[in-house]
Amino acid sequence: MDDHDLFRTGLRNLLEEQQVQVVGECDNGTEALRLVRELAPDVVVMDLNMPGISGVEATRQISMIAPLTRVLVLTISDQDKDVMDAILAGACGYLLKDATIVELMAGISSAAIGESPISPTIASKVLQRVRASSASHLEATTIQSELSDREIQVLKLIANGKDNSMIAGELHISPKTVKNHISNILMKLQIDNRIQAAVYAVRSGIV
Repeated sequence: MDDHDLFRTGLRNLLEEQQVQVVGECDNGTEALRLVRELAPDVVVMDLNMPGISGVEATRQISMIAPLTRVLVLTISDQDKDVMDAILAGACGYLLKDATIVELMAGISSAAIGESPISPTIASKVLQRVRASSASHLEATTIQSELSDREIQVLKLIANGKDNSMIAGELHISPKTVKNHISNILMKLQIDNRIQAAVYAVRSGIV
């Protein structure tokens, strides 16, 4: 979903060359919502700056009407506010338009299986901004009451930027077990993805 025809066409061609099935494209947020309802795609690649409904608002609505559709933001902005707004609206990942095709393909593949493709620089910006705000007693209490000790361990490692294989190695458990723990964490905390889990953890003060 991008309002620049040339960029959108180029991106579609690149994705199709990589054997990615592109089921639809559009140039505004309103049309994005219509297509998501109609096509139920696995992944939406979303720009933030579009006419009409913004990319952030479209992302927020997609997360409500199609919770199984993953929104991957691909934009030019690395401004803290844009990053935070998109992540908290439900975007599962955030890549910049100077990403390589390899990085983009990895991002789409990760998004499709429920991972959160987000560059370390962007993730660092998000967590730094969260750390600058005051800790939330409510979120700390929720973590302690809802999560098991093992789930809290996993959550802390997520907030420290560890991927599933790194978490598995550190805790001496299988990647499948890590994935199950993350699914439980997201369900218990009522959040959408691991970057939101990291934000939640930092806000709670556990990391």
